[in-house]
Amino acid sequence: MGLYQQPNEYSCGPFALKHALVTLGRLADEDTISSVAHPHWWAGMDEVKLARAARHFECDLPLIRRRNADSARTTLSRYLAAGTPVILCVDGWGHWVTAVGEEQGRFVLIDSKQERVLQVLSWPQLRRRWQYLDYDEWDRPLEFFDLHPVKPRFRVSVNAEFSLERAQFLRRPENAELAEHWDDYLGDLLEICRPRSRRSTHQLSMGRFLSRHNDMLVGRLRYWHGGLERVEVERLIRNFRFVAETYGLSIPTVGTSQALVDISMLLAMWAAAKRGVGDMYGAG
Repeated sequence: MGLYQQPNEYSCGPFALKHALVTLGRLADEDTISSVAHPHWWAGMDEVKLARAARHFECDLPLIRRRNADSARTTLSRYLAAGTPVILCVDGWGHWVTAVGEEQGRFVLIDSKQERVLQVLSWPQLRRRWQYLDYDEWDRPLEFFDLHPVKPRFRVSVNAEFSLERAQFLRRPENAELAEHWDDYLGDLLEICRPRSRRSTHQLSMGRFLSRHNDMLVGRLRYWHGGLERVEVERLIRNFRFVAETYGLSIPTVGTSQALVDISMLLAMWAAAKRGVGDMYGAG
């Protein structure tokens, strides 16, 4: 699971819903969504099937139609400002994408048709893709803009903030592996961290926690596993920090010891998976 390109032409619907759910802290892979929605191999998934799949994951997916660009942009911006991901029907009603952020007049989309699934579009670029153009009986042009906000029925405890800076960071080729395994990082972090609370002072941001323990984690891991380069370990720690800060995750101060144990175990298992280990205490 993660943020990666769809493998065929008809699975954009499951991918769009998956991407909307992950911004709300819910992990669901595209195969599970497809098993609920049953997209057709050539027709893909319409809004009815998409809404049915959303209900399975405790979300409502209403259809909102706007007939002019200004109204469509205002509606989309309002939902994004409230932290609600919005699935859009684009490319002549032939493809689903997920809008997850807006900043400085630019929109962050997750588009599984693209090799770099994180897309940053200006309003004119988004409008061209989003607009569906039809004609009435007198050949007068008619504009349609369809949007489907993903409204959770559950209490959202974490919500991803895909700013322009974060989207551009994930678009870099060297960060493709982080994007591809995004759900893996998030799933592990949700076991270690808690949502940041504005009312509590007894918490530590994941960034501050990792900065405080970075040298110790890197040094001890490299001591016990000599085949690792420092830059490899620091990149993994940076990835944990990036995902945690995207979702506003923190560690209760009373739980820092447990969090340090958990992170250390994850790093050790990653090191064994990446470089292998030799015989230890008779376990070959």
